[in-house]
Amino acid sequence: MAKSNNTLIEVNGLKKYFPIRKGVFSTVQGNVKAVDDVSFSIKRGETLGLVGESGCGKTTAGRTLLRLLEPTAGSVIFEGKNITEMNRTELREMRKEMQIIFQDPYGSLNPRMTVGGMLTEALKLHNIVPKNQIKERVADLLDRVGLSPRHARRYPHEFSGGQRQRIGIARALSVEPKFIVCDEPVSALDVSIQAQIINLLQDLQNEFDLTYLFIAHDLSVVEHISDRVAVMYLGQIVELAESKELYSNPLHPYTKALLSAIPVPDPNRKQQRTVLTGDVPSPANVPSGCYFHPRCPVAREDCSERVPELEEFTPEHWARCYYVREDNEIGAAA
Repeated sequence: MAKSNNTLIEVNGLKKYFPIRKGVFSTVQGNVKAVDDVSFSIKRGETLGLVGESGCGKTTAGRTLLRLLEPTAGSVIFEGKNITEMNRTELREMRKEMQIIFQDPYGSLNPRMTVGGMLTEALKLHNIVPKNQIKERVADLLDRVGLSPRHARRYPHEFSGGQRQRIGIARALSVEPKFIVCDEPVSALDVSIQAQIINLLQDLQNEFDLTYLFIAHDLSVVEHISDRVAVMYLGQIVELAESKELYSNPLHPYTKALLSAIPVPDPNRKQQRTVLTGDVPSPANVPSGCYFHPRCPVAREDCSERVPELEEFTPEHWARCYYVREDNEIGAAA
């Protein structure tokens, strides 16, 4: 893919395999290919949405990108620095620039620490502000995410789900990062609270020029917040395009099926659904050829034999499908 001068982070051929061990000696019998040759880039101030069914590798990709999980192969370039080659000291320094908001707003918070204690710990660890300004900084962070400074004395169990997620956002924001992985930050919240958190993330992005990788399975939420969208299936990106382009002109059969499942808020409008047959194959035993062909409604005989590459069919619109290429060639000839 072409790289822009405004690129903040570039992911090349990222893989994360989990070994399957069996027997008395725990010998490796195979691998679970959670992330399998993923490449993309994100521009400064941009939000890239990463969507797909549960188990497709979205969360693993986000955590491997930050080296919360060690990659099996590939590289992650952040502002010209290869994160995958950094030692522990260099990586710790880089943590200030790259943060994560976890899906579970309670499990990601230490139940034995007050909110103020958690935020203070991050500020001290990375020497963000002088010690005499920490209390003021904690109060400011809580205010920015819609909480009161008095909440600093409370523990996580004293808050609602939406408030806990605001605390998680404040913690990520405390070290003044440039890039944040939002790992399904609203999936565990009520719909009304989801909108509040999405609006908060957008306001903070505009205020601090933040860059997001927004991981979710709710395509309507992703459409609202994302500048570009990448669709994952079985550890691979199968389509990548600007948000408006992808939603109005999906190319890959899997993307078309996902979009057809979005509820339409009109009882009189009939929507034609694309229902996929069969279950998602196991990442421990991926199909030959195109990973999607066993469930694809337009699969052809040779789809099980050839492995498609992610190709650019129209400017900045990429897809991994032979059917798209041949269809475009037929259309061009006509």
